This record gives sequence, structure tokens and C-alpha cells, in this order.
Amino acid sequence: MTGIASRIEWGLIPAVPVPFRGAELAAAAQRAYARWMAAHPVAGVAVWAHTGRGPHLSAEHRREVLQAWREALPDRVVVAGARDITMAIEARRGRADALLAFPERNDPVGYHRRLSRELPVIAFYLYEAAGGVPYDDQTLHAILDLPGVVGIKVATLDSVMTFQRLAALVRSHPDKLLVTGEDRFFGYSVMTGATSALVGMGAALPDVQAELLHAWRDRQWDRFVALSAQCDRLAQAAFTEPMEGYIRRMLWAAAADGALPRDACDDPWGPALPESERAAVEQVVADARASRG
Repeated sequence: MTGIASRIEWGLIPAVPVPFRGAELAAAAQRAYARWMAAHPVAGVAVWAHTGRGPHLSAEHRREVLQAWREALPDRVVVAGARDITMAIEARRGRADALLAFPERNDPVGYHRRLSRELPVIAFYLYEAAGGVPYDDQTLHAILDLPGVVGIKVATLDSVMTFQRLAALVRSHPDKLLVTGEDRFFGYSVMTGATSALVGMGAALPDVQAELLHAWRDRQWDRFVALSAQCDRLAQAAFTEPMEGYIRRMLWAAAADGALPRDACDDPWGPALPESERAAVEQVVADARASRG
């Protein structure tokens, strides 16, 4: 395994949200967040993904976000979400290392081939309620056969059976990565075969999640179980109905973790949430930090 795949194997790639105050991007908070994340053991970050509201951001804001993360993590992998060739070109010009291909119904194999002419591609199997496409096995094999596709991120939300099926399919492509996007069963998805993670949950407590991957790789079973329980508690607080509220909740979690100012946690496109939910998220982060001394 070479190139991008080798750089992210057994690594955590947080899908980072964008801090807003109201409808205004909090630029200074964004840069500080990137510096904070750079001090943690992450393999890189993903910008412009669903967590980072990539399709909603203006081209100017996308450039600003990518630049902040590229400058803060010059030696790590920056993945940029892309739903069309325009975003792929923007990502290449902004010195991203790879693309996360948003799901595509029309000619998905050709779509991945076109994107891979710009940068290496991580394909994306996303559950339909979040805008995903249920690629059949034939399509997935054809996508993974493309030389420019380094692996596939799988995010089913709660379908263990679907994840198991796709994990078995990816095993028939031993040179491709199975990247978990499963916040709600993060530990189990690693047990089932994922060797990398690209998750919105990584926006906070990234050291916990990075250590979980390494604990499984290094066969530190007791440590893995304890870390998996911590991740489950965060996921249960953040990834709940209304599901689109998870972005605001992860901004709250990042603020509780010391990554963002408390007032730079708005998500202009997400639902309003009660303060009681913020308190619950903050408590989970505080408990996790207390357990680590």
C-alpha cells in the first residue's frame, strides 16, 4: 500500500465543522481550531464534507477553510469533499491531498474516474436518508477497481448488516482501504475490518479516537474496549435526532474540549437545539478528559 492510503492507514481523519457566529464564519476561531487539531495525533482532516457544510459554503469560504487547514497541517493529509468537478479543481488548486467523493447516482463509475484525474479519491457509501446512494455490488467493485480510488468510506449510521456486507466486499480489493464513517458503532466497525476512520465525531476528543485505532492495531484489547466505550458515549450524545443537529453538537463538543470559543458554535444550516443538549455533550467531553487524567 503506497501513497495516500499508506499515510492514512490506521489513522484518524476528523471531518471538521466550520465555526460560525450567526451567519458569519468565525475566521480567527477557524485558524485557532486548525492549530489545536495539529497538536493532536491525527493523520489529517477532511474539509468540505457534510460536517464541514462543503456544498453550502461559498467558493470564497471554501478557499478560506482549506487554506487554514492546509497551513496548519502542512505534513498531514487534507481531504476535501467534492460533489462535482468544480469542487475537485478547487481542492487541487488549494493543495488538498485527496478528495472525498460525494455520492452520485448518474454514472457513478465515470464520476469517480473524472474526479480521480484531479486528485486521489476516497469513495463514499452513505445512507440514503442523508443523501447517499445505495451503490450495488457491481458498481462498488467497478469503483474500487479504478486506480485513482484509494478506498471507500462507509457511513450507514445504524445498519451493521450493511457495513458487514461492504466490509466483506472491500476485502476482495486488498490494495484498497475500508474507511469507517460509523460514529454510532465506531469500535465495532474497526473490529469488522476498517483500518482508517473519517468521522465527524473526530471534531472533538481526536486523541481518544486515534488511540482506539492504534489499540486495535496493536492488540491492546482492554485499552480498545475502554476507548470504544468513551467513543460510544460521545456518539450517543451527538448523533441523535434530529440527526442534522450533530454538526452543532460536535461544535459544542469541540468548544468543550478547548478547541473553539464557546460563542463560535453556530451552524447556519442546522436545526435549533435546546441548551440541555449542549450540557449533555459538554458533560461527556468533561468525563472523557477526566478519565485521561
